[in-house]
Amino acid sequence: MRTYNEKISIYHGMASTVALNFSNNFFPIFAITILGATNYQVGLISSLPPLMALLMTIPAAILLNRAHKQKKLVAMSVLLARLMFLLIILLVYLPSATFQAWAFLVVIAIMSMPNTVANMGWQTLIGDLVSNSRRGAFFSDRNRLLTMVGLVSTLLIGILMKDASDNVVAYQVLFAIAFCFGLVEVFLLMKHEEEPMKIEGPIAKKKLMEWSIFQHSSYVWFLVAALFFNFTWQMAWGIFNIYHVRIVGATIFWISMFSVGNMLMQILTFPLWKKWAERKSNIRIFVWAAIGMATTPFLTVLSTNLYYLTLVQTTSGFFLSGVLLLLFNLLLEQSPEASRTYCITTYNVLLAVVAFLAPQIGIWMLDTLGVETAMYINSGLRLLSAALFFVVYVRYARDSRVLI
Repeated sequence: MRTYNEKISIYHGMASTVALNFSNNFFPIFAITILGATNYQVGLISSLPPLMALLMTIPAAILLNRAHKQKKLVAMSVLLARLMFLLIILLVYLPSATFQAWAFLVVIAIMSMPNTVANMGWQTLIGDLVSNSRRGAFFSDRNRLLTMVGLVSTLLIGILMKDASDNVVAYQVLFAIAFCFGLVEVFLLMKHEEEPMKIEGPIAKKKLMEWSIFQHSSYVWFLVAALFFNFTWQMAWGIFNIYHVRIVGATIFWISMFSVGNMLMQILTFPLWKKWAERKSNIRIFVWAAIGMATTPFLTVLSTNLYYLTLVQTTSGFFLSGVLLLLFNLLLEQSPEASRTYCITTYNVLLAVVAFLAPQIGIWMLDTLGVETAMYINSGLRLLSAALFFVVYVRYARDSRVLI
């Protein structure tokens, strides 16, 4: 039986999924087909948000640590971020095509500032609202239900916009719908029941940083492995976008079909990863998910056949479901409860650095070495990240006296 907060969180997640599916998923193809963005600018679509997140993380941490109730701050941050969709709708009326592409990147950067506060705040908020004993089952169910909503919404987009990849109005309608669901997000965030933060003494200010978190070796080892994994994962995002749109010639319909196949596989396999993690441990099973993720870049460049690529994306959903479920669980699991906010903040700061650099390095590899070589190297690095997580698992198992 789900608690009230768990139900509201799932409803909020559904609204958020639709908002993002109707916007972020189509930013690259919108930039390429409508705004005429270059490869470098397409790479910046992935790199700018983490750069802005890096600049905003410390201010966000200060705001969150001083907030008596975090849900209001998170909700207002989401509202500011979703208002940016209205600016994107108006970009096409700017006189210069070159200026349109750069203006789009500016809006993406500005949008990332409130998004940083919202993401960090939600991670801390949900960590406090869902008990440790409920966390695995809750996130498994939540991810599965949200993926189902994402599948349906993406399938609708693919069908309705099958022949509208170069239609400006079609994108404007998408982004307007995304804004409306953003308003629903804000409403549902405010419906959460949150206990006010207890204030001890007349001032009770929290420190900006708690350096003692680095004394927890399990958290530090997780941090290193997770950052390297994210680097290898995110460096291929821009390469995938450019390969699919420029080389393969995928339309909105096929981009949607890639996502639908991927999400359908996630829906079917979330319960499997949950069961395996409960039986073997989160970190041990994550190793297998990371190994599977390493196969996707290699398999992608073997053919430009759209049906084959849909199959590859569908297969990758099996491993992606494990990553999405287990990585956040591992962050909460390896973060000492007394300093969880600081651990999450530190993770997000370092992740922002990685997420800014990774796509740029990926685009550089694409331009320098070609798409096939870049993808092969990325597969090798992803496999190396799985090996690093295995080392962390062996160390964790030894320290916990758990048999492998």
